[in-house]
Amino acid sequence: MKQAEKEMQQNAENEQIDINTDENAAGTSKLNEPIGEESELEKLNVELQEQKDKYLRLMAEFDNFRRRTAKERLDLIQTAGKDVIVSLLDVLDDCDRAEKQLNSNADIAVQKEGIQLVFNKIRSNLQSKGVKAMESINTEFDVEKHEAITEIPAPSPEMKGKILDEVMKGYYLNDKLIRFAKVVVGN
Repeated sequence: MKQAEKEMQQNAENEQIDINTDENAAGTSKLNEPIGEESELEKLNVELQEQKDKYLRLMAEFDNFRRRTAKERLDLIQTAGKDVIVSLLDVLDDCDRAEKQLNSNADIAVQKEGIQLVFNKIRSNLQSKGVKAMESINTEFDVEKHEAITEIPAPSPEMKGKILDEVMKGYYLNDKLIRFAKVVVGN
């Protein structure tokens, strides 16, 4: 019996011992107090909802940005040549007036002068928009700028490999090549 009494006494002493003797030790929790699992869970749920809301707002904002830039790009593409076309409408009006003069006036010198004015106006309009003609004749053939249509025998040895004739002019737009020159090269 003494044995059973000793075990009961030890059990009673164990129940009175506070397991949480060092409250500052890392990883310990108070076992005697109820854990606030519900408040922790609610706190995490609220934080999760806030993050979801932020994410959805960010996605909506990005989607709106994407749609807006796509619309702006489409508008820009559709109206990109508007200013050039508007400036060429003046030249078209001059062409119409020149056509009327050709039909009503028999003086060739006046007709030539009128047509030359139209040509000069169209050249100056294009130059004001950044279009510049490429000078190719008597220069070295360059595959980056020229397209060789044919080769003919060079009239002199120093003209070999140089451009002898220009079938179609090449053009730059603001120093960027927009059309290759079609040329005849000396062989």
